Amino acid sequence: MDSISLQQEVERLRQEIEYHNHRYHVLDSPVISDAEFDRLMARLREIEEAHPELVTPESPTQRAGAPPASRFRKVRHPGSVLSLANAFNEQDLRAWYERLVRLDDRVEKADFVVEPKIDGLTVLLHYENGRFVLGATRGNGEVGEDVTANLRTVRAVPLRIPVDPKGPKPPEKLIVRGEVFMYVKDFEALNERLIASGERPYLNPRNTAAGSLRQLDPALTATRPLTLLAYWIVDGRAESPHTQWETLQYLRDLGFPVSRDVDYCRDIEEVIQVSRTWAERRDQLPYEVDGIVIKINDRRLYEDLGAVGKDPRGAIALKFPAREVTTRLNDVVVNVGRTGVLTPNAVLEPVEIGGVVVGKATLHNFDYIAEKDIRIGDRVLVKRSGDVIPYIIGPIVEARTGEEQVYQPPKTCPSCGTEVERLPGEVATYCPNTSCPAQLIRNLEHFVSRGAMDIVGLGIKIVEQLIRQGLVRDVADLYALTREQLLTLEGFGEKKAENLLAAIQASKDRPLARVINALGIRGVGEVMAEDLSKHYRSLDELSNASALELQGISGIGPNIALAISEWFQRPANQHLLEKLRAAGVWPVEERQPAAAEQNRVLSGLTFVVTGTLPNYTRDGIKELIQSCGGKVTDSVSKKTSYVVAGENAGSKLDKARELGVTVIDEAGLLKMISGD
Repeated sequence: MDSISLQQEVERLRQEIEYHNHRYHVLDSPVISDAEFDRLMARLREIEEAHPELVTPESPTQRAGAPPASRFRKVRHPGSVLSLANAFNEQDLRAWYERLVRLDDRVEKADFVVEPKIDGLTVLLHYENGRFVLGATRGNGEVGEDVTANLRTVRAVPLRIPVDPKGPKPPEKLIVRGEVFMYVKDFEALNERLIASGERPYLNPRNTAAGSLRQLDPALTATRPLTLLAYWIVDGRAESPHTQWETLQYLRDLGFPVSRDVDYCRDIEEVIQVSRTWAERRDQLPYEVDGIVIKINDRRLYEDLGAVGKDPRGAIALKFPAREVTTRLNDVVVNVGRTGVLTPNAVLEPVEIGGVVVGKATLHNFDYIAEKDIRIGDRVLVKRSGDVIPYIIGPIVEARTGEEQVYQPPKTCPSCGTEVERLPGEVATYCPNTSCPAQLIRNLEHFVSRGAMDIVGLGIKIVEQLIRQGLVRDVADLYALTREQLLTLEGFGEKKAENLLAAIQASKDRPLARVINALGIRGVGEVMAEDLSKHYRSLDELSNASALELQGISGIGPNIALAISEWFQRPANQHLLEKLRAAGVWPVEERQPAAAEQNRVLSGLTFVVTGTLPNYTRDGIKELIQSCGGKVTDSVSKKTSYVVAGENAGSKLDKARELGVTVIDEAGLLKMISGD
């Protein structure tokens, strides 16, 4: 092949590779397989190795090809790379807007763009005639660090533009501002790999991304799952769009990754409305954000407004309340749950997170403490996301004084002293004693709940009263309660006592599935209880089932099968069952003829119900589906056959669309059942 043909092939390969790289890492929409992509890269490497004179800095093969640097070269920016002033509430936003109106009356008619404030590291990407020539950190806004070699390893960074030959032609000189960060799932996967190899995990995505981009060895940066979102043109000469909304589309057309979570607002009132939705949206994003950025859409007006110090007047950041803080871990206490699982919780030096003073946080499980090497006395990083219980991310190792104590998990239950157990392959440690005082309150609360025995009027406060007075020592004792005993409790009169006794009596007629669920067997919820009731006619039959036999039921693995079998073998539980039988709580299901089972129209299908239905309650539609042979679960997965959606359907509907699960309404379900 002559040199001209070889050069043409190299050019074609580079264009193809960058195009497919863009579709995979930026658009998340590949059109070729990984194997095909690898063949293109292999062919390009083969040619470049044989003809090193054809190698250029922007070649895809050079993304991680630079040697380690001894230090980063300082880079002076073409102009000030401004930061942003902060707002913390609606009042601050309105005050900012009113100041701008007083400065320039054009602001009254201005429209706005609202973008997520990604918690990453700001970079400037320099292009000359479409080729990536320099990448720098923001630094102090005037001078940054040259991290070009590292940025070449980030697959989302175009090495030349446009990525698609059909895209718009870029200006001779283009400087784009963006944010380098890690997706949360990639960060978690990175930590899992580090833990598996015995290395210390990282604390949060932001610091990990920043540290990864500032590695002196680009080969190390290449191993980190960094990505980029572009959002601003610093210098594009006369070709730059006139509005920020158009700028984002222009960057997209050139081949830069741009956030999809951007809102156009016609006025400040729409900005306020959109800002109110971000508290919920924040936790649905695949990356960390610490606020939103509000920008005047008109670039000329934006520039005319100028700056105050290092802050442009035409944009402002609405910061979210902090969700990560550091504080001291004073102690670890262990709670015993309904099913006996022991959960460690952190006792913290009280600290404010997102407007809430936090003194306790979850530590998940004992393995988590060991893997993170969390010690009593450590200064720890604590996170709180939305309404989620605060949890410990990890220790600040650099702050250790040597006085910290390595935590030792308990060998006996802190409530009853029984030796704790742990099944092979599981992280949970639990107390096997079902008479454990710590378990009793939660067991009773679960037993009387709607999905179990549904005893109306028996809430947690009354449960606590009954236990405190010694009237109930297990769930079967509920059926021995008398009117005279209830009248001794605070808040009980004749009518209230009669109503509660009537509700307890009515619960004796609950079907077998409800009773199985009510027993609180570890790993057995409503769905599995329903499956068990289809295979066993009574608690007698179920109690005689071996673990091996139980594993033959779809959805029951060896650990759950063993948990069910062992529950029925324990003497304390056998005594409990005899008390329930004596009280008349012993349902026996009629065996359904095989032919009838085969004719059930929803047999083999799995449903998830979300939202408010026009004619059925959630329990009502669930019973209808199950009576027709269908299965109802709580979460949407690839195994879900249909999602039945009503009004105000939430994240389950979004998940169904994401996975391509068929969504139907109540009328659609009824048509399936009737066969119309």
